[in-house]
Amino acid sequence: MQPASKKTINGWAIYDWANSAYNLVITSTIFPAYYDAITTIKDTKGNVVSHQVHFLGITVESASLYNYAIAFAYLLIAILSPILSSIADSRGNKKSFMQFFCYLGSIACCSMFWFTKSTLTLGIIAAIIAAVGYCGSLVFYNAYLPEIAPKEQQDSVSAKGFAMGYIGSVLLQIICFFFVLKPEWFGITDGGFAPRLSFLLVGIWWMGFAQITFARLPKARYTPKDQGNWNQILGAGFRELKKVAQQTAHMLVLKRFLLSFLFYSMGVQTVMLAATLFGSQVLQLPTSKLIICILVIQIVAVAGAYLMARLSKLLGNFQVLAITVSIWVGICIAAYYITTENQFYWIAALVGLVMGGIQSLSRSSYAKLIPTDSSDTASFFSFYDVTEKIAIVVGMVSFGLVQQITGNMRNSILALIIFFFLGLVFLLRTIQAEKNISNPPLKLHE
Repeated sequence: MQPASKKTINGWAIYDWANSAYNLVITSTIFPAYYDAITTIKDTKGNVVSHQVHFLGITVESASLYNYAIAFAYLLIAILSPILSSIADSRGNKKSFMQFFCYLGSIACCSMFWFTKSTLTLGIIAAIIAAVGYCGSLVFYNAYLPEIAPKEQQDSVSAKGFAMGYIGSVLLQIICFFFVLKPEWFGITDGGFAPRLSFLLVGIWWMGFAQITFARLPKARYTPKDQGNWNQILGAGFRELKKVAQQTAHMLVLKRFLLSFLFYSMGVQTVMLAATLFGSQVLQLPTSKLIICILVIQIVAVAGAYLMARLSKLLGNFQVLAITVSIWVGICIAAYYITTENQFYWIAALVGLVMGGIQSLSRSSYAKLIPTDSSDTASFFSFYDVTEKIAIVVGMVSFGLVQQITGNMRNSILALIIFFFLGLVFLLRTIQAEKNISNPPLKLHE
């Protein structure tokens, strides 16, 4: 195929710039910190009395409610992903669906401007809708890649999108950072206004820069053979997942690796989503320090990804993953006992180092396990993505449930330790299976 024009490729990459702000500002930093601030009950001396909130007639720990809400959002996404993937493959209106989910997510972010202590329901529902919009739009965004770049250029084009997303999200995060930490510079006297303004800015940023993408992306290719009734299209995604599951059952190394990935992703994704609330509720760190900490994690994660790539050339992918998951077990054990701010920073730096590496190495390892003669690589990766979403659901529900039962978020870390330990066990079994079939260790760069 002929590669798309530079203008089209840049337009595609701009969408990463547009929507990555949601992932950093809403998912990781300002939203969870603000949420904790407005749901924490203190006495007249400023001491924390309770984190309990009332939602739809139920009394629940605020962090548990947040965890349940995110878990519910990703459950919806796990159910919708196969359907959306099928639509992306079968219909010629990728751009229309991408626009729908983009606007759904960005408007949900804008609505968070009205999220206050008295509108808790609005904030939780908006967070769920924003997550669905974010992940839903990515299905169609990713589906455009094979249409605008030939195989030999897809790695570089994909990397360009990742780089644009990282730069854009950090840039908006810094802008929001000034609003939150120095509100007096902008004449802001209401402490809750600056975070809510940040949510509004994320929605405008996402929707606004996405217009460049929508203006430059071509209409998706559509041929008569793609046509079919909606019942066939909606069921096709699940049929493809079933087909992949049946194939995987007969591939011992891939099956064991996916089991390992499922368990350690329960830990990794939960840490990424719950770290800010842990720092604010358990260690009572101020929002400013938490935001700086998350930014440092983002930067260290990039270095960690490159480090893991180099190590995989020397040791093999599964061996490096086993070492990384072992480090995660150590991190969780240490996190259970930390009590000081400096200890939290050291743990956060270590999380950043292994966070980027385990994500990039997991995906590349999985890609190498897919049969080389398979024509269903999209289905295999859809299966991988659904596995990750299910891991998020189980991880977040477990984290919130343990806190709800025990009344202490620190105890929730014990569940993460179990997840990482099981992931390590299946990784070791994966390594053993690989040796038994007399294959050389996987290398990230062959």
